[in-house]
Amino acid sequence: MAQRKKSLRQSDPHLQREQQKYGKALPSREWIVAILEQNGVPLSQDELARQLSIKKSEREFFAYRLNAMVRDGQIHINRRGGICVADKIDLIKCTVIGHKDGYGFASPLDKVGEDFALSEKQMRTLMHGDTIAVRPTGTDRRGKPVCRVLEILERKHKSLVCRGFWERDAAIAQAEDKRISTAIVLVETPKKAFVNGDVIVVELLSYPMDNRPAIGKVIEVLGKYLDDGMEIEIALRKHDLPHIFSSGCLKAAEKIADSIQKSDKKNRENLCDIPLVTIDGESSKDFDDAVFAEKVGRNWRLIVAIADVSHYVPHHSPIDEDARERLTSVYFPRRVIPMLPEKLSNGICSLNPNVERLCLACEIHISSMGNIKQYRFFPAVMKSHARLTYTEVWEKLQSRNDYPLKQQLTDLYKLFKLLLKKRQQRGAADFGTVETQMIFDDNGKIEKIVPYQRNDAHRIIEECMLAANVCAAEFLVKNKAAALFRIHEPPTPEKLDALREQLSLLGLHLAGGNHPEPKDYATLTEKIQSRPDRNTIELMLLRSLQQAVYSPENKGHFSLTYPTYTHFTSPIRRYPDLAVHRAIKSVLSGKQGQPENWVELGNQSSAAERRADDASREVEKWLKTYFMQDKIGEIFTATVSGMTHFGLFVTLDEVYIDGMIHISDLGQDYFRYRPEIMALEGERTRCRYTIGDKIQVKVAKADLDTCRVDLVLAQQNKVGRKNKRRK
Repeated sequence: MAQRKKSLRQSDPHLQREQQKYGKALPSREWIVAILEQNGVPLSQDELARQLSIKKSEREFFAYRLNAMVRDGQIHINRRGGICVADKIDLIKCTVIGHKDGYGFASPLDKVGEDFALSEKQMRTLMHGDTIAVRPTGTDRRGKPVCRVLEILERKHKSLVCRGFWERDAAIAQAEDKRISTAIVLVETPKKAFVNGDVIVVELLSYPMDNRPAIGKVIEVLGKYLDDGMEIEIALRKHDLPHIFSSGCLKAAEKIADSIQKSDKKNRENLCDIPLVTIDGESSKDFDDAVFAEKVGRNWRLIVAIADVSHYVPHHSPIDEDARERLTSVYFPRRVIPMLPEKLSNGICSLNPNVERLCLACEIHISSMGNIKQYRFFPAVMKSHARLTYTEVWEKLQSRNDYPLKQQLTDLYKLFKLLLKKRQQRGAADFGTVETQMIFDDNGKIEKIVPYQRNDAHRIIEECMLAANVCAAEFLVKNKAAALFRIHEPPTPEKLDALREQLSLLGLHLAGGNHPEPKDYATLTEKIQSRPDRNTIELMLLRSLQQAVYSPENKGHFSLTYPTYTHFTSPIRRYPDLAVHRAIKSVLSGKQGQPENWVELGNQSSAAERRADDASREVEKWLKTYFMQDKIGEIFTATVSGMTHFGLFVTLDEVYIDGMIHISDLGQDYFRYRPEIMALEGERTRCRYTIGDKIQVKVAKADLDTCRVDLVLAQQNKVGRKNKRRK
């Protein structure tokens, strides 16, 4: 007698597992997905139940299973009731962007198309930064794209910096990041764990789901919100910046001698008699680089000596593991989070004056026309003959009096002028954005904010480092050595279109068509120097460019106009430079270097650089907002730097702080944003506010929670070049 053919349900390979797990042998999730895929078209629930031999008494439990699969993003039920495999429909992977008012957006990871609006109800189960899969479902009443969240692919936060509060006997935490609006219920929290309003770190035990709040527990109490240095402690944890060295790293660092040993000098050239000097900022403590230049006939000889960090940090050593986790030093006002332990960064690896140090040197011969004729890399022992500052060097160069090392500094200055001329001939872009420096009082609060003056001493070091970096990149390419390059690709067509539209409203034009060169940017930058809005325009030009990143693929550096470029000169504070040192030394020794996933290292290094910049900017913004708290009611002259439909963005000229004027505070009129002329214009008075306008403003509010300075007009009319109303 022929054996009866198995039903689809009985053919489920996971049927026994389902029986043991749930006590009911319902079809497994995997089998349901497999059957849907075999059919190749969406099936109704009735049809799917029929194919899987679901009994009437099992229909309720089967419906529960399908709903759970919908919730977990395995299947999707369309408007006609058809059940689809989620992988077969148009799913878009997005990042959640939260808003302080409770709603949010789903931003596609491929950056194609608009962001999707997320309602407050949808955000109840999501947090800012989560990665989700969505399916477009149309537009809302305002025409904004909306979507259905099918799956939460990855939760970004495992812990959060919060403020702790007590509501009767219940402990509640509110995330310091205002884009996370959901409250967190704290468990296992004694009454004395923290005081109302303290800054705490909360470990998330469960995430918000449906009507259930997030649950967490306190793992660290940082202290009062306004304690000195608290803004940095918050930023470190908020941006997941590693700031405590492992015990293995510290033990390994302690074993390193404080001075170089006789064995360290083996197979190294001796540069101790060459008057190399370091030139850095006044507050610098770690000195990566030392320079020396001299005239040789009509040509020049330049030596750039870089601290040989790789000698003390072997690949995969405990120190290297910690450095690999950090990837960069992070610079905050009054505090540095170093990539390497202080024993190395300020000690044996730092090119301190009048002590022997190990270095990897680059000797470059430069023609009278500024061209690099030849170069070589070699390990060496050196001794810095002076620790100089930018201010000190610039004062010496302007002085006619004699001083130690005068010939060496004069030669460096002459070589700099030659290299600068060559740079200008290449047409490299150079944006003169204003940098500021905070001056602190004895209590750690800002006393004043002043522009940071760059002088030619800064540019001497900059040009010497550029030359060494170019030689390092060419050396790696020539020897076919795998390493990381510093690449900067040309602007994208989308950014170019946006830039040209903005420039046209200001009566300006960027040459070069669809493929502008750096010289086109440089020409326009030179043209606008006499304009009062030049800083804003230079910022527009800068934002139109792509971000420079690290990559094993050599694509050149657009703004510097180098076909090949890398970072070689700062191994104490940047891991990519340390990796480049290892690659160069492998070539010099003829030995195979340690295997490395260069693509992964490049991506991680680029991300770490952005993370460090974001954290530093956030701390600076908080400090500036705090600085403005006792300036409420004071009047400042400001420059309009941007605008939107809800108001003006301005920069206070005297203190270099950004603020906003709401559209309702612009005077006795209704103002409308007119993007076609890049202006806010009054309906009745036709008074216009455009970029570069000078206005008098009064400080209305400085909100530390949002780090926002709100301003109002101190007088109705503008001052300066556009004072008159249009008739």
